Amino acid sequence: MPTAQRTPRFTSVLSALALCAPMLLGSAWAAGTAPQSQLLAAAQREQAPLLKSLEQFVNIETGSRELAGLKQLAAVLAERLRALGGEVELLAPSEVYRMEDTPEELGQHVKAVFRGKGSKKILLIAHMDTVYPAGMLARQPFGIREDRAYGLGIADDKQGLATVLHLLAVLKSLNFEDYGQITVLFNADEEISSPGSRAILTRLGAEHDAVMSFEGSGATADHLSLATAGIASVNLTVHGRATHAGGAPQFGVNALYELSHQVLQMRDLSDPLTGVKLNWTMAKAGIVRNMIPPLATAEADVRVLRVQDYDALEQKLQQRIQNRLLPEARVELKFERRRPPLEVTPVSQAFAEHARRVYAELGLQLRIDAVAAGGGTDAAFAGLRARGPVVERFGLRGAGAHTSDAEYVLISSIVPRLYLAAGMVMAFSRGEVPVQP
Repeated sequence: MPTAQRTPRFTSVLSALALCAPMLLGSAWAAGTAPQSQLLAAAQREQAPLLKSLEQFVNIETGSRELAGLKQLAAVLAERLRALGGEVELLAPSEVYRMEDTPEELGQHVKAVFRGKGSKKILLIAHMDTVYPAGMLARQPFGIREDRAYGLGIADDKQGLATVLHLLAVLKSLNFEDYGQITVLFNADEEISSPGSRAILTRLGAEHDAVMSFEGSGATADHLSLATAGIASVNLTVHGRATHAGGAPQFGVNALYELSHQVLQMRDLSDPLTGVKLNWTMAKAGIVRNMIPPLATAEADVRVLRVQDYDALEQKLQQRIQNRLLPEARVELKFERRRPPLEVTPVSQAFAEHARRVYAELGLQLRIDAVAAGGGTDAAFAGLRARGPVVERFGLRGAGAHTSDAEYVLISSIVPRLYLAAGMVMAFSRGEVPVQP
């Protein structure tokens, strides 16, 4: 995919897109459905401002370890949320779950609370950080080509930030205050497994009646997700003893031999029936060719669909390492729970089914994914103790996440997805969604 070029006359492009918006949704009337006219008009008004927000956010580099960029974007988002009427806090991570790759310092999170006149409490989440180190923006600056807006991190997850902000703008323009409380959390560490935000996500998820997460929807089909995979890692370290490989190998303890034995005896722990996947993906051993290796390491990727499967798998791993090929070798195993799975619940299914009906008002189909596809998101942390629905992928449609020059969102998805997200906030606030949190 060629890199998008910045459109010189940006405002004229936006004007043309605004004129085309009704045509993009023309099938709604053709299908005989009845969109909520005020809501649709409000969503259409936000399309051009949302694109401007995307340009602003993309042009701030916010890799998970780029603290200056994260601080800059947090300040921008805090200002925008205050302008919309939110009570805003910048939160320094205070409960950090440290993993092998957790930076010493983490970026601040942005929290905003909007108080309404109703009773329902809704949590909206998205993340500020990307996977890209500083300097990569030059390879993919913001730009528009036909129906695609390109930019580094635009799909994952700058669009989520923009969708939440402009969803709130839609509600404000309609003077909608039937909710009890809307809480927004933009965290700064999702791409590194949320070490500094998982605790607050879990706490807020338990305190709210519904959670809407704004990772992007796919480019090929509109969908929401009710389940995501849990992600863990296994770090295996074998300590042996170095000796001359040619002169006295018998006096050494070959860490590579022991590591090979351990990996081979733990290659059968995947279970298709439960969705557990364990795959050894990286290994390293030795110092020089003519030395018996005193140290060897390996890493495995783990995916689960149920929180309970973590305990059973870790127990099996610890039992397996007791069986050693070389009795003098010392074997250490570290099991890191990087992200829990989001599991399907009846209340989430009911919430998503209502979303399907809201989307049908535009003559559009919404796919509901109840089986995890392999990836994990912050919705799972929010869902750990939640009583109400937790639903993922309320963001824009797009693709190319984690690529260096092909990440984009579909401009034609802005109005429908704003209509969907705002429509669900309104319906849930009014008690129209048949769930019992």
